[in-house]
Amino acid sequence: MNPPLPLSRRHQSVAFRLGTAMMLILVLVVLGTIIAANRYGQAAADETFDRLLRGAALQIAERISVTDGIADVDLPVSAFELLSLARTDRVFYRILGPQGETLTGYADLPLPGDGHGGDTIYRARYKGTDIRAVYLTRQLAERSISGAVSVIVAQTTGERTALANSITTQAVLIIAIAGIVLLFVAMIVVRIALRPLARIERAILSRDVNDLSPINVPAPEEVAVLVAAINRFMHRLDRRIEAMQNFVADATHQIRTPITALRAQAQLALDETDPAKLERLHRRLYARSVGLGRLADQLLSHALISHRADSAALQEIDLRRVALEAERQTRAAADEAISVELPHDDVMVRGDLVSLREAVKNLLNNAVKHGAHPVSLVVQSTHANRAAILVRDKGPGIPQALAAHIGERFTSDGIEPESAGLGLSIVSAVAASHGARLVLHHLENGGFEIGLEFEVMTS
Repeated sequence: MNPPLPLSRRHQSVAFRLGTAMMLILVLVVLGTIIAANRYGQAAADETFDRLLRGAALQIAERISVTDGIADVDLPVSAFELLSLARTDRVFYRILGPQGETLTGYADLPLPGDGHGGDTIYRARYKGTDIRAVYLTRQLAERSISGAVSVIVAQTTGERTALANSITTQAVLIIAIAGIVLLFVAMIVVRIALRPLARIERAILSRDVNDLSPINVPAPEEVAVLVAAINRFMHRLDRRIEAMQNFVADATHQIRTPITALRAQAQLALDETDPAKLERLHRRLYARSVGLGRLADQLLSHALISHRADSAALQEIDLRRVALEAERQTRAAADEAISVELPHDDVMVRGDLVSLREAVKNLLNNAVKHGAHPVSLVVQSTHANRAAILVRDKGPGIPQALAAHIGERFTSDGIEPESAGLGLSIVSAVAASHGARLVLHHLENGGFEIGLEFEVMTS
């Protein structure tokens, strides 16, 4: 049974992140709704009660008359009945004559501030409480008196504040319920949308530990990208494991036979007293040791190439440098003369210097051991932005039967003293990892050439 994931790792799940993001969005929406609903509720309440105030002020203004040259106010009961709809609020009024004198009402009721133009609605503090007041003017044009008479009707704000709070509360409650429902539905949708990930998890966990075949699970486009990435990784891992298994199998199978032969011949040499036979045994021991050394070298080289094919980054490389380094190392090991033909200009390709050098060294070793002198190494540009590095000799070349199996390991007898059978397999692997082509030709004037053809980099 798998141990439970730590809390910090569980919090990295897609569902948790989506849920957290949606919760934050919901909180922001609710906060914005509270602010907007509060403003809307306040505006709606003000509009409602301001209409009552204005209606009361208009009724009072209509009952202002002139009697004996004096402005007279007959306060209508209906005006105050209109304002009594707000049961808990107090009402104040003040009527001012043309000269600014208070005709009736609360003489200390505050006036609107400076800058008001005619009729207006304003807020103020009166008797220790907030009030909302309407200010109206009416023109008197009598012979005995003329001018503007002002009417102020004010009301405390308790009822309108309560109405605004009620509107805000109801709006926020509706939005909060809708948000919770939306969040719940969204989490269900997220769970449904993430089901392909669960199917992929089950498909992987149900597999055998050695099964690295591609995952074939139906998935939406976004998840299919993840599946493709996993399949590419599994393919690379499968290649690594296969290369390691091949190396172990090759080393086990191929080294055991020559070591057994060496041991047997060494035992014969210990018991042999005839100098002529002893010399022949010594020569066989030497040939076997050379073949064993070459086998070990090629096994290690093949393992190196397999590793670098997946890990080494391809860089800009001049094929002339590859040719010079491969020729120098081959000549130092085999002490054979190899001619090199290089162009004057750079021949740039994308590749791994170590892998290319090993491939060319194997081609040179094959030509030296199995071909005929002279052996030459040629770098040349071919048609259509292609370049090649070729090894030529005067020998008959690769037999037709062997040419059909180039790239397979141990195509020749792996226990022969002078051949390990891995050289062309190494060259083929390098060609595949570089997108190059392995070319071989029988020359018209006699001889054979084999090498790698690349696409030339253009500036």
